[in-house]
Amino acid sequence: MTQDNCSFLLADVTRLMRRNFTQQLTSSPLTLAEAKALKYVARQQGVRQVELADKLEIQPITLARLIDQLEKLHLVERRADPSDRRAYLIYLTKHADEHIAAIDNVSKQVITAAMSGLTANQSAQFIASLQTIRNTLLAEK
Repeated sequence: MTQDNCSFLLADVTRLMRRNFTQQLTSSPLTLAEAKALKYVARQQGVRQVELADKLEIQPITLARLIDQLEKLHLVERRADPSDRRAYLIYLTKHADEHIAAIDNVSKQVITAAMSGLTANQSAQFIASLQTIRNTLLAEK
């Protein structure tokens, strides 16, 4: 397999998994972008807005609108960054818990379905390989 095929396959699988996730996330009013933002904040409470925009690969102004919407839903709150008065830190509220649970449930269903053609050993090896690739790419920064 050439590198181009590997990259294309990874992108295509990611696209299909996002599509399936969006189709199944019917129990929540959240968009895919909002769900992704909530999951990143859940992983790193107190993340700076600019870092979150970078992780989501969106422009800061786009993230500001996204955070505005999540604030309206009472799912996140902005807090002033004590080390930089121009920056904000993002935290989940207690109201986000049920949405995080719904996101996790749908994610598990999509992953289980996507990997249903693999044995347990193949699945574990696949995850380990992806982690190795991610760690290699992070080290190249």
